[in-house]
Amino acid sequence: MATVKTRITIGSKMTAVSTYPTQSPKTYPLSVLDHVMAEHTLHMIFYYRHSPWEPYNMNAVRESLSDVLTRYPLITGRLQRNSDGNWEVKCDDGGLRLVEATVNATLGEWLSTADSSEERDLTAWQEMPDDPSMWSPFYIQVNHFRGGGLAIGLSCTHMRADFTCATIFFKSVSESHRRTTLTHPPFHHPTAFHPQTLPNSTITTKIASYYDSKSKAHPPVTAMSTATFRFSHETVNKCLSELSRQCPNATPFDLLASLFWSSICHLESPGKDEKMSISLCIDFRRLMHAPLPYGYFGNAVYFSELSCVATDMEKGGPSYLTSLIHDHLSNLHERDFCSAIRWFESKKEDGLKYPPPFRMYGPELTFVNMEHMIMKPGPSWSSQSATCHSLIYAATFQNDERPVHVSYCVGNVDGEGLILVLPSPEEGLGRTVTVTLPEDLTRRLCKDPNILRLEPQMLLTQYNDQ
Repeated sequence: MATVKTRITIGSKMTAVSTYPTQSPKTYPLSVLDHVMAEHTLHMIFYYRHSPWEPYNMNAVRESLSDVLTRYPLITGRLQRNSDGNWEVKCDDGGLRLVEATVNATLGEWLSTADSSEERDLTAWQEMPDDPSMWSPFYIQVNHFRGGGLAIGLSCTHMRADFTCATIFFKSVSESHRRTTLTHPPFHHPTAFHPQTLPNSTITTKIASYYDSKSKAHPPVTAMSTATFRFSHETVNKCLSELSRQCPNATPFDLLASLFWSSICHLESPGKDEKMSISLCIDFRRLMHAPLPYGYFGNAVYFSELSCVATDMEKGGPSYLTSLIHDHLSNLHERDFCSAIRWFESKKEDGLKYPPPFRMYGPELTFVNMEHMIMKPGPSWSSQSATCHSLIYAATFQNDERPVHVSYCVGNVDGEGLILVLPSPEEGLGRTVTVTLPEDLTRRLCKDPNILRLEPQMLLTQYNDQ
């Protein structure tokens, strides 16, 4: 399918500032983890069947934003270097960039015909200049579809927020629009990951080797493409039930990560004794001994390596890989997160300035686990239950209308690729899997029988034959 760029027309551009400007600007230093993620950007798109705003009425959009931005001075502020040469935010109410666009397609037409390249045009972004004193780290683009649908694109530098942080901010925008209390108000804690505030821990050899290798990697530049698969609650529930004897506590992420890992390995035909490695990315806000709230503003992501031999993968089948992933994630603790933070801290130049960042998503195939965004109703919840609530689909602007689809994308991904496992709009165990891989591998994966037997709905891909 040919991409039709002209379906999106950019209209007005403006800046949204907080309702009550900052009187005496404060500065907030970015954490070590914020500096680590500086090579990447985040792009999120929330689709709705109806718009709470009329087209060409951006003042109403800006008014909704201004109220909530009063609570988020770190979003409206600007980046600058401190005396050590590290980044900090000057909360000077510089504002958030706001763009309006129209789409010459209905929402349904768009979701069934657009590909990831065209979808990216629903978000606005400008790369950080050498002097970022006038540059906005956050952009919002409001896209009106023909027939009344809406897509809101949020982009930011990963140095300022992770997916949890950005999702909670967008949810706060919707709550402010409805004049309701913020469920997860922003929590600013500049010293949350300062070495002096962390529990005693050592830098393990495994973590040091993993991050050292990642920091020195220079994978070749490869053309990448993206595809999205949506798996139903019934399908995921059935698969988890089949694995319940071998892995009774497996999550949808464990299941789907093992499915895509094994399918990709099969397509690449590794040698029987070849070691296959992936990176797993998790959010550890709630995994600390003293848990951070969902509203913690900043990065709280942890990357770890998992390996297995190709013959073990083939002999063990789905239950082997699912259990391997589940056990690995279940055995991650605060000491692991602190060990990684201390490794990054140990690389400071003269003990003061953080070294240049490197790509965290890659070069090995990386899976991002978003199961923490599923709110479980109580201690009786189990992975086989359909009663749960996704924070990703909790942003409602009017009449409790939830998004019909949400897309997440990470910028500057290279190497073997990235796979995001997200909640789906249907409540329960349904999940949406977005893969960004080398073009030929994406094309072949979209035709892989092991994936297609689960009858996923395919969205926003040029390889959609449904």
